[in-house]
Amino acid sequence: MGVKVYSVEQINRYVRNLLENDFVLNGFWIKGEISNFKAHSSGHFYFTLKDACASIQCVMFRGEAEVLPFLPKNGLFVVIYGTISIYEKTGQYQLYTEMIEPVGIGSLALSFEQLKQKLAQEGLFDAEYKRELCEYPKCVAVITSPTGAAVRDVIKIIKRRNQAVKIVVVPVLVQGEYAVSSIVKGIKLVNEWGKADIIILGRGGGSAEDLSAFNAEKVARAIFASETPVISAVGHETDFTIADFVADVRASTPSAAAEIAVKNTQDMSQYLQYYTIALQNVVENKLLQYKKVLQMVMQSSAFIQPMTLLKQRKRQLEQLQKALQKQMLYCLETKQMQHQTLQKRLQTASPFAILKRGYVLAENEKGETLQNIEKIQKGDIVILRFQNGVAKAAILEKEFYKSGKEKNDI
Repeated sequence: MGVKVYSVEQINRYVRNLLENDFVLNGFWIKGEISNFKAHSSGHFYFTLKDACASIQCVMFRGEAEVLPFLPKNGLFVVIYGTISIYEKTGQYQLYTEMIEPVGIGSLALSFEQLKQKLAQEGLFDAEYKRELCEYPKCVAVITSPTGAAVRDVIKIIKRRNQAVKIVVVPVLVQGEYAVSSIVKGIKLVNEWGKADIIILGRGGGSAEDLSAFNAEKVARAIFASETPVISAVGHETDFTIADFVADVRASTPSAAAEIAVKNTQDMSQYLQYYTIALQNVVENKLLQYKKVLQMVMQSSAFIQPMTLLKQRKRQLEQLQKALQKQMLYCLETKQMQHQTLQKRLQTASPFAILKRGYVLAENEKGETLQNIEKIQKGDIVILRFQNGVAKAAILEKEFYKSGKEKNDI
């Protein structure tokens, strides 16, 4: 009797059929710690699920991974729903993951914290990027559900505070599968329109799932990119969303957002009245001061008897002119005397004055003055400068005086 021989492929396929048709392994929950996590470029997730005693290889295909609200990471304790099957090419069995739930924290809460940390690191929450709200807006764009109570509250409060403000409602979906794309489109539409001074983005209260669209990364980046300042008004006072952190201003409720966006005309009227009274007081005080100054001028002698004052000033001017002339003459005489003195001193110190007294100035042929006998030698030609002329002479003999020892004759 012959023995039947199977191929590897046949055995792997047989085992796969056994696993996939097993009642327990065809759909079950399992808990453990994620390790060796890798998000592949194809969009699939590959990781290991382990506990204290064992581990199992897991895969989550792109279709399921794209709808997962958070990104798995190593060390995260989770509960996974999936099925066991075998990869025929390698014969390795693995857990094909359909759902992942974190242990101890909901998936939405984990997604919120992960995105919050990511955007904070990128600077989307930084105060330096927050835009100033227009103090007196002419037009407010309200991006919200057109059928909710929030939009009615916003319209009522804005109109009560300032009838002149124009309100433009941009209807969007605020929850559900298409809410994120609808909100992003609404923000872009208002910016392209360019006539709104402020955007109020929000909705009424709800569960964490109801508010999840305002925790989406696309919505956060659309708010950050908006050129029109955005007030985030999502849920109740205790609700916080990613949109609140990115927006230029966070309001606790849509009604509070309307009060932040538009000033109360009654308050403005009171301010105007206050400043009007203050301005009137300033003007009256100035007029009173000028009136007192005018009275003083009218009572002054210059105003009452201007000719008397004019004659007095004329006499003072004449006296000043005489004093000035006298001082000028004195200064001129003093300078003339100083000039004569200096001129006499200059004439006395002049070498020409010495020549007049019978002295002679001796120079060598280079024009250098000969001050002592050491600078000339026998046979040198010297220039003799007299008072009225110049003569050349040859040195026939030189003789030192008492301190010298040398005597040369012809």
